[in-house]
Order: sequence, then C-alpha cells, then structure tokens
Amino acid sequence: MNDDRYEAELEKRQLALVHWQQHAMAKGEKVLIMLEGRDAAGKDGSVRVLTEHLSVRATRVVALPKPSDRDRSQWYFQRYVARLPAGGETVIFNRSWYNRAGVERVMGFCTPEEHEQFLREVPAFEAMLVESGLKLIKLWLDVSKAEQAKRLEDRRSNPLKVLKASPLDAEAQKRWADYTAARDEMLRRSDNAVAPWTIVRSDHKKQAHLAILSHLVRTLAPKDIRRDVDAPDLDVLFPFELAAIEDGRLAR
Repeated sequence: MNDDRYEAELEKRQLALVHWQQHAMAKGEKVLIMLEGRDAAGKDGSVRVLTEHLSVRATRVVALPKPSDRDRSQWYFQRYVARLPAGGETVIFNRSWYNRAGVERVMGFCTPEEHEQFLREVPAFEAMLVESGLKLIKLWLDVSKAEQAKRLEDRRSNPLKVLKASPLDAEAQKRWADYTAARDEMLRRSDNAVAPWTIVRSDHKKQAHLAILSHLVRTLAPKDIRRDVDAPDLDVLFPFELAAIEDGRLAR
C-alpha cells in the first residue's frame, strides 16, 4: 500500500472514530481497549494511530510499570481496577492484566499457582466488567519471529528508539517457544462469547493499523457512523478460534 492511499484510508477511519467518540461521550459509554502481544508486536504504534485525534480529556492510555512491593501484596487485578474508565471515557491498556499470562509466566515473575489462579479468575472478572456496562475490546497483535527480530535490532541500533528498549528484549527471541505456549494457553482459556479475543497479524504495520481502526469503528459505533467504514481484511484481523493455533494464522 502506497503512502497516499494509506493516509487517505487512515484519515477516513480516524474521522469515523472521532465521530464515534463524540457519540460515546454524549451517551456516557465506558470503553476499555486492551492491546496485547509479544515485544515489538506494534502496540505503541497502534496506540499512536488510535489516539491521534481523540479527546485528550476523555481518553487515557495506561502502560503500567512493573509492580511495586505494595502492588504485589494486593489482589492481582486491584491496580488495574483503579484505572478503568468512568462514563464517557475510553481507556487503552498498552499491556494489561494479561501480563500474568505472558511475560510473568515465561520469566518466572509469578508462581505456577498464581498463573493458574489468574487463568481461572479472568473470565469471571471480565464478565463482571461487561455486565456492569463496560465495553471491552481485547486485541492480540501477533508478530512473526523474523519480524520481531528485525524490530528488536532496530531498537538496539536506532538512537531515536532507545527509550523503547528493555532488558527483556534479549529474552524475546531466546524464549520464543515459551512465549508461544503461553499465548496459546492464554487464548484458549480466556476467549469466550462475553469477552472474545480478536487477532491482528501485525507484521505489516499499515495494514494492521487500518484493520484495528476498522474493527473498533464497526464494533463500537452506531450504524450511521460505521456504515462507510469497510470491514477489516480477514487475512489481517479475525476473531480468535481454536483452529487458528494450528492452521498457520498465528505465528509459531
């Protein structure tokens, strides 16, 4: 996709998203968008595209640091609950409580018992949020091993991206298989009709951005706003199903 076409398609979707937020603010809707994925899957870039023209007052991006000793003494979901949206607000989690199902499990930052407890509790927790009136969108950005390696190297070599680098970057490729196993178990056990996962194949950033914006508009906006926005390309964005773990749609 050339730059001119991408910018035109991007503007169309961002404008629809602005119109949706005007509607959501007027109706007092509570919206939580969760962006998950491996290191360098494209979460930061997706946040930038998503929030570029949204209301600063009605939109919050949450990217929590590692938990403090006090955080670790609390109920696991507690520090996330404090940051949930109120009426008329949209909150975007750039990584979320699913840290426990991914990096914490793989890196040994939680015990096997804590990991298992999380996977048992999270469906009921999310069901309570949805039943309370919160609109929940869960996006898994799926990057291939080769593309992740390329992006991580760019972080190391590009001085403008030094702030994106993390000590855990070096483990992302070494523990690729472990992260794959953790992802698969997380998706299997936390996907359901009340709080489903949507997969975004994110190797091609522009296609992923357009697909995410299309999905959000068509999922959240009323008909008169969403009718002019094309459905996302199913080769890029699709609802999670168990078959995707084995049929090549998810990176192995």
